[in-house]
Amino acid sequence: MLPLTIAVVPWGILAGSFAIEVGLTPIESQAMSAIIFAGAAQLVALGMVKAGIGLWSILITTLLITSRHLLYAMAMRSQISPLPLKWRLTLGFLLTDELFAIANQGKLHKFDPWYALGGGLSFYLGWNLATLLGIIAGNAIDNLGELGLDFAIAATFIALVVPTVKKPSILVCVLVSLTLAVVCAVLDIQAGLLIAALSGMSAGVLYAKLTGEDKPAPKTDTTATQAEETL
Repeated sequence: MLPLTIAVVPWGILAGSFAIEVGLTPIESQAMSAIIFAGAAQLVALGMVKAGIGLWSILITTLLITSRHLLYAMAMRSQISPLPLKWRLTLGFLLTDELFAIANQGKLHKFDPWYALGGGLSFYLGWNLATLLGIIAGNAIDNLGELGLDFAIAATFIALVVPTVKKPSILVCVLVSLTLAVVCAVLDIQAGLLIAALSGMSAGVLYAKLTGEDKPAPKTDTTATQAEETL
């Protein structure tokens, strides 16, 4: 989790400094990261606050941006649901893209709630420390947002996605999602992230079914094979 935490530090600094720029107090800025704990949603919400957009528009936009967490939760439901309520609430609050990437390794790895808790808390601590640095820097450095710190967002997600591309269907999913995300951004479609995610997953599943990739590999008759090798 440490490399991902280091990679997201510029993002947290940007969130803290932007909150100060928008007009929040240092305590309010820190509380936003401590309570909301959602980088992209925080930055978008702050931008909308700065533009004077109404509360309901901010809430709906935030809901769309963070809707991917519903997909994460559905993917991990079978592993999380047997846990007590306090575990489910805690891990639900700490759930991020990064935690999902390291904790949800599929059926090949046993889910360890303590491992997920440690990863989530370390990332939570790193995010809030980075926000604090941004709050301090926001009061001391002018035009901090022009330093290109927001590229950390793209860099972090690239680092998360690339290692998972191990099958053609996943590659199709990534390419479709990437293309639609860019198109929706150009056309200024608010639900672009949700549209790109759902379309990419659908395209990946369809490709897997059409090519037979989702079917298990046929088992070979090891006895017959060994007999042939002996002959």
